Amino acid sequence: MAKTSAIHRNAKRARMSARDKAKRIALKNIVMDRSLPVEDRFDASLKLAELPRNGSRVRVRLRCKLTGRSRGNYRKFELCRIALRELASTGQIPGMVKSSW
Repeated sequence: MAKTSAIHRNAKRARMSARDKAKRIALKNIVMDRSLPVEDRFDASLKLAELPRNGSRVRVRLRCKLTGRSRGNYRKFELCRIALRELASTGQIPGMVKSSW
């Protein structure tokens, strides 16, 4: 089980990124638009830099929904490899069986 502080920190980052998503997209569109004056684009880049860093989507880490483990996660199931194996062995995941040959 991961530290609860790390799990809560990651959840806070996810909330912040969802909150600031529209604002970041608008500012990035202004910065990337070559038809606008350089001054406007520079002001938009400064405003983008003033936004909190934890509001960026890349700061959010994929964590296991059961254990909070940050490594070895499967995006499709949102589970770490260990939890996925345990659930698959007990038959909790439909259609997934242990391979044998």
